[in-house]
Amino acid sequence: MALTKKGSRRIVVDGVEYRWRVRRKHWCCDYEGSTLGYVAEDATRPGTTLVVETGRPVVRDPDLVPAEIVLPREVAAGIRTARSKGWTPSSKGSPFKLHLSAG
Repeated sequence: MALTKKGSRRIVVDGVEYRWRVRRKHWCCDYEGSTLGYVAEDATRPGTTLVVETGRPVVRDPDLVPAEIVLPREVAAGIRTARSKGWTPSSKGSPFKLHLSAG
């Protein structure tokens, strides 16, 4: 499943360019979509998509600070973690799922 260019952001991690975006669709995250997640892929040679579940709840209360904020440093850390766990972004295959702790 390729990541659309519209709405995605560019990030360079260890000299490699990626595209990423926060995902709110149900397929991204566990727990009936109630946790925040994002997806990333190699920007120049898209292959296997990285699907990251942050473990943080999605807050839909307008009086609270929105939880749908994912910082680029979190994405960079997630990409590095996924690479160390075997994600090869330029190879073809099913999405690589990474579950992170809310702590």
